[in-house]
Amino acid sequence: MSTFLGSLWWMLVALGVLVTFHEFGHFWVARRCGVKVLRFSIGFGRPLWTRHGKDGTEYVVAALPLGGYVRMLDEREDHVPAHQLDQAFNRKPVLQRMAIVAAGPAANLLLAFALLWTMLVIGRPDYAPVIGKATGIAAQAGLRTGDRILAVGERETPTWSEAGMALTVAVLDRQPVQVRVQGGDGEESTRTLALDRLPASIDELRALEATGLIARHQLWPAIVGSVRADTPAWGVLAEGDRITAIDATPIASFDDIPPAVAALGTRGGPGMVEIERDGERLALELTPVRLVVGPGSSAWALGVAPAERRMPATDAVLRVGPLDAIPAAVRETGFQMRQLVEMVGRAFAGKVSVQNTVAGPLTIAQAANDFASRGAAWFLNFLALLSVSLALINLLPIPVLDGGHLLYYLIELARGRPLGERAMAAGQYLGLALVAGLMGLAFYNDILHLVS
Repeated sequence: MSTFLGSLWWMLVALGVLVTFHEFGHFWVARRCGVKVLRFSIGFGRPLWTRHGKDGTEYVVAALPLGGYVRMLDEREDHVPAHQLDQAFNRKPVLQRMAIVAAGPAANLLLAFALLWTMLVIGRPDYAPVIGKATGIAAQAGLRTGDRILAVGERETPTWSEAGMALTVAVLDRQPVQVRVQGGDGEESTRTLALDRLPASIDELRALEATGLIARHQLWPAIVGSVRADTPAWGVLAEGDRITAIDATPIASFDDIPPAVAALGTRGGPGMVEIERDGERLALELTPVRLVVGPGSSAWALGVAPAERRMPATDAVLRVGPLDAIPAAVRETGFQMRQLVEMVGRAFAGKVSVQNTVAGPLTIAQAANDFASRGAAWFLNFLALLSVSLALINLLPIPVLDGGHLLYYLIELARGRPLGERAMAAGQYLGLALVAGLMGLAFYNDILHLVS
């Protein structure tokens, strides 16, 4: 399946699941409150599939799968026979109307909990939170190659994804953060990353890089991919050799080779290059020479190029038992809610770019395809995040959204009577303008991402 078709398919799957649960929340509570539901529709536009239930509800799957709705009996929309007035939405007490409206976002939060519980039980493959290289602020804090990150602040980090997210959030807030690690000797210690010393101009998409931490699995293996003819390595090193040390300097990744070779070249004379070949450890004598590396520039080199860079196999799994997964899923749902709210706050405060905060359908489609390609657990994690996002967006106090209706009902509770039709109509127009502006911003961000 092509990337385009895969992105389209997984976005439709994601939207279908989230919208169905959202609208079912409205539907279920409306029925419990005695409101007659006329139509339950997944999608908008021309119906592709229709069924009339014994309960009198018309169930529809429509052509445009970008939302859905529940149409209830309501005197404000159509004539209601006298014998059905007690089933009309507008005739119900304000608290019941509030419950019906809030049920949609609540259903999305319950869905997020269920998705995260399932993800935790089946296990999400990931990488161990082991540091491959520490520079800059991380090195100044005392973090070292081989340290396992156990926690960042108050958040436990069983995998690199949790560690990366926690560190990214800490960078955005520019606050010092405590990092608990376990060294190669098994001893635990706590280091302080002085993130308040970072410059304000850091791109939030590269926030993790600003810490100076590189994960072990992100290192480019020091494996020889090719050897240049008529260079010191020609006839000595071979494709597939793993370089482990140069002149007694340990080599963890291919990025470590140039500085080690430069140091050897500056010192002068031959040096020992230690390698692994076919399971054997060898020490070979080589003398660097200066080779042209660009227009008018040269550098000390051996004449080797790296092998094709590939992500290694995952070496960790985020998994807990069914019972332990219940509180864990509750905590993770709350964590995602808190992070989304705080991210909106950072956008208003100018700490993060709105361009990287508001995502449109194209970005969501690409993300859906990417997460689906990683496996079921990752896609469930992605669906949970989308479900929480949908719940919080719908709770915004914007007319036409669930939060706007809840605001109207709160005003009705305070005043003892509903708002006038003129005020509600003005609110609807304002809400439509705000939603249209938000959608426009999302599409604009999508276009910028595609162009870049």
